[in-house]
Amino acid sequence: MRYYQVSRGAEEHLVAETNGQYYDLSSVKVELSGFDDLLRTAAVVEKTSDEVASKLVDSAPTVASDEIARNCGLPLIPDEVWAAGVTYEISEQARKEESGMPEMYLDVYQAERPEIFFKATPSRTVGPDEAIGVREDSQWNVPEPELGIVLYQGDIVGYTIGNDVSSREIEGANPLYLPQAKVYNRCVAVGPSVASPDTVGDPQDLSMSMTIERDGETCFSGETSTDEMIRTCEELTRCYTQHNAVPELSVLMTGTSIVPAADFNLQEGDTVTIDIESIGTLSNPVIQV
Repeated sequence: MRYYQVSRGAEEHLVAETNGQYYDLSSVKVELSGFDDLLRTAAVVEKTSDEVASKLVDSAPTVASDEIARNCGLPLIPDEVWAAGVTYEISEQARKEESGMPEMYLDVYQAERPEIFFKATPSRTVGPDEAIGVREDSQWNVPEPELGIVLYQGDIVGYTIGNDVSSREIEGANPLYLPQAKVYNRCVAVGPSVASPDTVGDPQDLSMSMTIERDGETCFSGETSTDEMIRTCEELTRCYTQHNAVPELSVLMTGTSIVPAADFNLQEGDTVTIDIESIGTLSNPVIQV
């Protein structure tokens, strides 16, 4: 199943999608107002989220797809968002090009330990159709489309789409500037759904694409597959959770392999659209922050 958060006035509803139909789970169980509620319930009864949701679908009213499109918000509010870097060969090449210390990125790409870094708090995270931010003090900003691993108490419970918006100018000036290049207002988008592990199947075999529109025209497009990722989702999760008191709900993004050319700069007014097979489409306008 895929899970969406839908606003109906002041109320938030958890909607599950299966076989092309959308079901309002919150209308059956008011206690299930969000994906986190579903995960807590599943943990108590020692079932998966899909097993719990499947018990409610027959009694749940359906929701029109156009309402999902209009009122879909963040499918979850992660306590923390983390990210992995240099997990694809093209990402390693791009990081080497931007940096005055390129050898360090080659070492990470080939090393036993991956790069894992903190990305965002809830207040810095936006959902579908909300504006992502580019830094005013940077002239080289890029979106980074990524598969996001959704974790509950450190265990993989689903997958989503993430946009790890970054300043390549700031990061390239000095690797120690990575937090400033990565963590700022509206620096990450997540959504539109959380797809369960059974729905996704093999997360290392998903097609992914990104387009960027400017002034009504496509100024960039690219596509890839997660099978080009050098790290597995399990490996990245293990490195994130080991010796780390992880929160109840988190998202770990897995790196990007769609990298615009070095002369491309994401600008206010652009729109970034990311598609990942089995999960959906995440679209966000761009503003300067």
